[in-house]
Amino acid sequence: MMGLMASEETRTADTRTADSRTAMSSISTSSSGRGGAAPGTPDTTPPAGRTRAWATRLVVLGIVLSALNLRPAITSLGALLEEVRDGLGMSGSVAGLLTSVPPLCFAVFGITAPRLARRFGPAAVVCAGMVAITTGLLIRPYVGGTAGFLAASALALMGIAVSNVLMPVIVKRWFPDRVGSMTGLYSMALALGTSLAAAITVPLTDAMGGDWQPGLAVWGGLAAAAVLPWLPLVRDRGAAPGRPRPEQARTAAAAAGEPAAPLRITRSRTAWALAVFFGLQATAAYITMGWMAQIFRDAGVAAGTAGLLLAVTMVMGVPLAFVIPRVATRLPHQGPIVLVLGVCGLAGYAGLYLAPAGGAWAWAVLLGISNCAFPLALTMVGMRARSGAGVAQLSAFAQSTGYLISIPGPLLVGVLYQQSGGWGLPIALMAGLMVPQMLVGFLAGRDRTVEDEAAAR
Repeated sequence: MMGLMASEETRTADTRTADSRTAMSSISTSSSGRGGAAPGTPDTTPPAGRTRAWATRLVVLGIVLSALNLRPAITSLGALLEEVRDGLGMSGSVAGLLTSVPPLCFAVFGITAPRLARRFGPAAVVCAGMVAITTGLLIRPYVGGTAGFLAASALALMGIAVSNVLMPVIVKRWFPDRVGSMTGLYSMALALGTSLAAAITVPLTDAMGGDWQPGLAVWGGLAAAAVLPWLPLVRDRGAAPGRPRPEQARTAAAAAGEPAAPLRITRSRTAWALAVFFGLQATAAYITMGWMAQIFRDAGVAAGTAGLLLAVTMVMGVPLAFVIPRVATRLPHQGPIVLVLGVCGLAGYAGLYLAPAGGAWAWAVLLGISNCAFPLALTMVGMRARSGAGVAQLSAFAQSTGYLISIPGPLLVGVLYQQSGGWGLPIALMAGLMVPQMLVGFLAGRDRTVEDEAAAR
């Protein structure tokens, strides 16, 4: 789904204009009366004017608040991982399992989001996702025991998974003519929530008496606030006000020449290269979110400063998420960008190994730049397919396969840390994974489409 979002930014202006005209033609042809529903179909489109403006404002607020809540469950835990391990008696291996739960939940539960959205409506599913995040974050510090903590974390991550998938869907549905600006707003809010939780979780914990339990639970309050804007929209199962319904969108896609038959995406070498690239960059990201603060703390950096360093790494994605896709779309081959990001990652890991405390701020910045392989991967998803249907298939394949690939990485880091008693082997693993990431990313960046590759084999 994120790839579909990225495709809106990477298509040429002529294609966007043609698609726009096709969609408008479809709407005008199929609409009747005040709602544009087919004869005999109940009209669920809200009236125009103030109702539409009111609903649109609620959606904007809901998108921003929801995006703020898509990462604090992960980065707040990373900032207090040592206290959680001590409080629950976790081994390093179990802590590694805990850091592997996010990509597992994203791979498993994210697949269910489109089906749930078709049945209940995207707004209702996102609302339920925010409720799940709220519940999971509030109860996980107090359920007692490692098993309960893992189960509550999984509940919160399930809510994040479905919301993560459906946020771009809601943006595209309600703001088809402002996908770029709304995606930028959504991306900034996501990066802000990620870095904010990393930066202030430790100071908040200290202010509340130094107990890690309220320090983690406090983020449930932010998630609870994100439930409120979606409540009036829960019954909205149709298109956004003034937008085509699903059957109209299908008519427009057919008129635009979208392929009806699904691609044999597994026949495309580019699709596989992009899936592996997505998986390896996700591995690096979740290792960073789960373990980087602990690496700095073990090197003698204060807990609050370690959280700030993690926040710096995460916040690098705010400006670069705008810059990198624009540069990538102007190049016929995105391989050079992949190599630059990979070199930054290798330099950051080398610094963590040689002088983790001495150059901590430099290593945090370098690893933050390297982690911007994520928006690059999304951009390449949109560039490696010609049609909207092709982008959707490629996005689903690359992300689902990629998240599955990323699951073992954080767990393996925890095992190596416990067995070796230090961070030398885990950092060597992180640096070693950067090499194949650069290789497959370079291959995925070649100027070709999955439709051509699938048809040729």
